[in-house]
Amino acid sequence: MSTYNRILLAIDLSDESAQLITKAADLAKRYDAALNIIHVVEPLTFAYGGDVPMDLSTIQEQLDEHAQQKLDTLCAAIDQPVEQRHIVTGHTESEIHRVAKEINADLIVVGSHGRHGLALLLGSTANGVLHGAICDVLAIRVKS
Repeated sequence: MSTYNRILLAIDLSDESAQLITKAADLAKRYDAALNIIHVVEPLTFAYGGDVPMDLSTIQEQLDEHAQQKLDTLCAAIDQPVEQRHIVTGHTESEIHRVAKEINADLIVVGSHGRHGLALLLGSTANGVLHGAICDVLAIRVKS
């Protein structure tokens, strides 16, 4: 079995994120690995198709600030140092892959709701991360 040196935890800042950060911190401690965390904020233009005739930059900045505050709170609840916190804007799977490559991650940790059926097993984000990853991917089942 491989030894992991750099772990990238991808979280969506939902209520289940606390479960994921605790388990990823335990893994990092067990492997004496650096823990990095990424949260991807999808641009509002993705949601509205770029057809909104207004400036959404202020709202986007507020989303980024809210994400930073929530991530700070989650990180304060664990006793494992976090090497880097990445809050990026873009397409979720692409940004996770980009940052994993940038930091030379050898494990990406994502959450899974464990729904029935192969297509629902991982969820669309976890499945997308798995299929484009340059390293191992661990899907941790979260309890709602």
